[in-house]
Amino acid sequence: MVDSAHEWLRSGDINLKGPLAGVPISLKDNIAVGGFDTTVGYSSFVGNKNPQDGAMVRLLKDAGAVPYVKTNVPITLLSFESTNDVWGRCTNPHNSKFSPGGSTGGEAALLALGGRIGIGSDVAGSVRVPAHFSGIYTLRCSTGRWPKHGMCTSMPGQEGVPSVFSPMARTVNDLRYFTKSLIDMEPWKYDCTVHPLPWRQDIWEEYRGKKTLRVGIMRTDNVVDPSPACRRALETTEAALRKAGHIIIEINPPSPYEALYLGAHLLNADGCQTFKRFFSPGEWEDTGARQMSFLMELPRPLKYLYYLWVKYVRRDAIWADLVRDWRPKSAVESWQLVSKREAYRMKWFEWWNDANIDILLTPPNATPSVPHDGMKQAVSSCGYTFLFNVLDYTSSVLPVLKVDKDLDKLPANFSLKGLNGVAQGAYRLYDANAMDGLPVGVQIVGRRLEEEKILAITEVVEDALHQHGTHYRQLSPSD
Repeated sequence: MVDSAHEWLRSGDINLKGPLAGVPISLKDNIAVGGFDTTVGYSSFVGNKNPQDGAMVRLLKDAGAVPYVKTNVPITLLSFESTNDVWGRCTNPHNSKFSPGGSTGGEAALLALGGRIGIGSDVAGSVRVPAHFSGIYTLRCSTGRWPKHGMCTSMPGQEGVPSVFSPMARTVNDLRYFTKSLIDMEPWKYDCTVHPLPWRQDIWEEYRGKKTLRVGIMRTDNVVDPSPACRRALETTEAALRKAGHIIIEINPPSPYEALYLGAHLLNADGCQTFKRFFSPGEWEDTGARQMSFLMELPRPLKYLYYLWVKYVRRDAIWADLVRDWRPKSAVESWQLVSKREAYRMKWFEWWNDANIDILLTPPNATPSVPHDGMKQAVSSCGYTFLFNVLDYTSSVLPVLKVDKDLDKLPANFSLKGLNGVAQGAYRLYDANAMDGLPVGVQIVGRRLEEEKILAITEVVEDALHQHGTHYRQLSPSD
């Protein structure tokens, strides 16, 4: 969109007196820009040019920002990869054999290579996992804090686990300035879904200056234990926070697996029919999404036999539980799932009240970046991020270190045998030698609508890491 960006600047379409005057902004391909296609990787969407800008783009231009490029996504938007027949395969700038993440993978790759600020969307980790895979910063906003109208999706009408648009950046300072600038523009005047909630500078200042944070550390989601590299990033951050005088608290929250189960069934309550109806004949389907739709299409007698085999022969209760009810849901069943989701959120609400913590510190994923087409195995390994979509909690990701082939290798006695099906899928891909040099981040989690608090604490955590001697090195042109 570079030529059009120049024209928008010449014509006065962009307000150069706004707080983001002249700042180049990249956009995930599901954001509607007047005069451009919004393909979401589907060939059937080629030529669907929007007659006018969506709410997000109008807001950006009024703030002075300059949208200049759209970035790649996975077809269906349901993968931690970013590949489709329309635009091809997006690769990780640190190692071209690996994914930059998804579904906002193109954004993450561009920012890792030297872009400035971008906007993505997140329904199960789609800004946080790319940030973790590619070594950048992001903030997963709660629903109602950022605009969402004026976009294209593979699952229109899906509200069981709402998608949220959120910022991504190369530095935490840019992330905070950008978020504050857009909220100061009163986005609720652009989009009926946005809460009239101004930027709360007092909250940001309170937590930016807080000398002692109470940090709950979630070492595992009890479905897939973090790989050695992800555990080392978590423990490095823990050590830095302890050294800076913050308090680390071991926690025992409500079952994260329950969120994985509820989220998976809510997100695919239509039986995967909606995202599949946009395919052209013969069009490539993301390998992860294909695993979900294949199980949906399996005749119920065969699926039941598969469930029995997994549960009683493989003795894998987690995978068996996930596949047992993997079918299209009736309206009644969908309502029941939503009711269970709300009860689950209340469990966490009461638990957090009693836990007396400021934030949670967790891995963003069990492993670093996956090799291309690896989501065929790892499609269900998304619990560390998906949990907080189901809860609608604000969370951020920041880079901490890079995989070290010597420090992060698996123990000599490691075996896939005995792991549940989700964990097996993730660990089949883990190879510290092949992953050497890939980024590894941590996730910082607050409660709903705590964007100011989480941004402040992300800066505090980064300060602690620097004081501890841990400095993540971004890619540079010489790389």
